[in-house]
Amino acid sequence: MNRAFDPGVQPAREGRSPTVSVIVPTLNEEQNLPYVFERLPEGISEVILVDGGSVDRTVEVARELHPPIKVVHQTRTGKGNALACGFAASAGDILVMIDADGSTDPSEIPRFIDALLAGADYAKGSRFRPGGGSHDITRLRRLGNRGLNGIVNVLFGTRFTDLCYGYNAFWRSALPYLDLPDVDLPRSADGQKLWGDGFEIETLITVRAARHKLRIQEVASVEFPRLHGVSNLNAVSDGIRVLRTIFREYRREKPQPSVPGPVGAASGAAPATESAVPATESAAPATESVARPTNGHRAGTERHGVPLSPLKIPAQRRSAPPRREVDVVTAEE
Repeated sequence: MNRAFDPGVQPAREGRSPTVSVIVPTLNEEQNLPYVFERLPEGISEVILVDGGSVDRTVEVARELHPPIKVVHQTRTGKGNALACGFAASAGDILVMIDADGSTDPSEIPRFIDALLAGADYAKGSRFRPGGGSHDITRLRRLGNRGLNGIVNVLFGTRFTDLCYGYNAFWRSALPYLDLPDVDLPRSADGQKLWGDGFEIETLITVRAARHKLRIQEVASVEFPRLHGVSNLNAVSDGIRVLRTIFREYRREKPQPSVPGPVGAASGAAPATESAVPATESAAPATESVARPTNGHRAGTERHGVPLSPLKIPAQRRSAPPRREVDVVTAEE
């Protein structure tokens, strides 16, 4: 299997819509998949299910629900490795990360795509922007997230509102800047996860995007409780891994990607290294820069010279609490 990024892959060229790959890490999620696939918008180019060794019918159910699905078996363990394997197997110009447990709503995907088409390199989901929210986060996790947010914002000069949330999307050509662990590396002899293979992957990706001054836009999102099963997240141990990730990244020498620019360079836009500011450094109030597109997409909006076909959002989840309209808040001037 190749590395988790391909420096030769460029964003969509003029004359066609950018393709969209949705990456779905799974581990015994057969009961949750019907909801997830039912709410996937039309127009998605490919769905990649990365299985971590499920012992139920996760893979079979996924193929029944979505026959064109691409199934990948991760090379090690952990969500980070699953995402890296999914990125390596994907072919889309835009990569979207969602969870398979029903906590992230796939019908919000068009809003993330709209943020990318509007000029962002990286669309960062936030439960704490106006229009976002969580029906699942505990008081401990909320306090921990707030503390970790504060540390990152101080160390990296950013103003993130929700560091530890895994609903994100970005242009494929931003992958070299993320420098993810090689999916071909062997498992650790002591059984421990390699750095970046666990839940710290979301923080690692976000911090590296900020360090390289990619154009980051926060997108308000609503988180729901897991539908079935038990989460593998441990607030204490995973929180410690996230904290170690932050300080490790702060001390890490900035790598030099082998491509001329993240996404803008492919179509004549100014390279992110010249025009971008740290994520949310000068975020405007939600009331001043809220995008309210129809179905999460502004008709006629182009990014890199290519239009995106409108994506259709399925019907509202009946069992969910009433959903407020989600605001897309620009994270930079």
